[in-house]
Amino acid sequence: MTTLLPPDTGAGGPEGPAVPGNDDALAKALKDLESREAARSTWMVVAVVIAGMALVASLVAWGYASSADSKKGTTGGAATAAASVPVSLSEFKIDPNMVNASVGDQLVVTNKGSVAHNLTIEGTSLASPLIDPGKSATLDTSSLKAGDYTISCNVAGHKAAGMSGMLMLAASGGASSGGASSGGASSAGASANPAAVPGLTAEMVAAGMVMTPDQMKKNMHDTTVAFPAKTAGTGGQLLAPTVLPDGTRQFELTAQVVDWEKAPGQTVKAWTYNGTVPGPTIRVNPGDKVSILLHNHLPEATTIHFHGIRGPQAVDGTPYISQDPVEPGKDFTYSWTVGNEPEIGMYHSHFDSTRQVNDGMAGAFIVGDVPLPQDATTAGAPASLPNQVMFLNDSGNIGLTLNGKSFPATAPIVAQQNQWIEVTYFNEGQMIHPMHLHEIPQMIVARDGFPLAHAEMDDTVMVAPGQRITVLVHATDVGTWVWHCHILSHAENDQGMFGMVTALIVK
Repeated sequence: MTTLLPPDTGAGGPEGPAVPGNDDALAKALKDLESREAARSTWMVVAVVIAGMALVASLVAWGYASSADSKKGTTGGAATAAASVPVSLSEFKIDPNMVNASVGDQLVVTNKGSVAHNLTIEGTSLASPLIDPGKSATLDTSSLKAGDYTISCNVAGHKAAGMSGMLMLAASGGASSGGASSGGASSAGASANPAAVPGLTAEMVAAGMVMTPDQMKKNMHDTTVAFPAKTAGTGGQLLAPTVLPDGTRQFELTAQVVDWEKAPGQTVKAWTYNGTVPGPTIRVNPGDKVSILLHNHLPEATTIHFHGIRGPQAVDGTPYISQDPVEPGKDFTYSWTVGNEPEIGMYHSHFDSTRQVNDGMAGAFIVGDVPLPQDATTAGAPASLPNQVMFLNDSGNIGLTLNGKSFPATAPIVAQQNQWIEVTYFNEGQMIHPMHLHEIPQMIVARDGFPLAHAEMDDTVMVAPGQRITVLVHATDVGTWVWHCHILSHAENDQGMFGMVTALIVK
């Protein structure tokens, strides 16, 4: 800023009156002052120019940095690279139950169970295809916004059995805003890529197909003609007792983990009684004294609960209520006198039951013969029939099976034409199973061992978890009649029939 001196009025300036005779000195001072002010103005202009150039340079540098960051975000640079987040499916859980990921990450979904599952992000179009055991698929989250989502398996009954969880999706600066074309069911896994499967067209993929019709037909053929396939081990066989001097019928059960072939080439770790799934069948008469000697060869404690069988609390098998758990390497004896009425029950573990029971630790316990309704005998059924056991499972290492086996390794029931057969369904799974026999109706004669006053005719019998439903079948028509759970995903997929399928063969 230039300071102007006040005009000379002869009265003196701010410093006092002017000094006569100093005009030359004053002029020289004014000239020096003007020179200094001009120089200072010039340097100020230069400083402003330099500051402006610096500002422009910083803006240019920021622009380049933003561009580089943007490119990193879209090309997978280290700062915002898409991650692969593993998610596993099994019977019946999603692991981890709380999935943490960022927008743009890939969910790598692996089926570690024994039946087909999928992963659905509810409220969106994203869902994996049906994933066979041991296979994987991916879900691209680029089309989603940051937020919390419910994830589940949409196979019938699986979510209700526990296959649900949460996806917590964080924002990602480099994630694509995307849309249906950049993520969704059509991008879930290589099996949905037409180029990955010879003969699979885009139209087939759009229809939800993951293999060609010829491949599917071959799979159906190969699994069906293999029935009944031979596998090692047979469950549910009658267990002979040792009769003690006082007449007590003693049965020995050894709890142990074994290799169990549930289908050709499919061997799992089964938790068993006496090495089979289901455990051996125990049969006694009303009023018998019974002793069950348990040897625990498991890596953890266990107990036995006699489900649907009357007895004192001391033999109820509830840990820390009726007894202490039986530790590994220890024995325990359950002794009581069974009731005077016929009963149809089960024995199973009541300790860590979601592992021990689901992985095989259950068997039939039958007291006497349940009487038939009069209308059953009037229809021609004999008053007494051998009661065949059919254990239903859907969980754990055993998975979807009948008597511990998955089709085509299930054993058919064979009858002569016009023969009557009696079968009891024992549901030790976690889901209800509608059991359907083709062509020939089923006559329900007892529920949970309680005889019905009147028989009920049905072609699809609902069996809830823990239930025992006894049916008669009159084998009137010659042929091979498929017998299966009518939750279709429990009996068939694009690999053919599997799981809860067997047959009645009438000769």
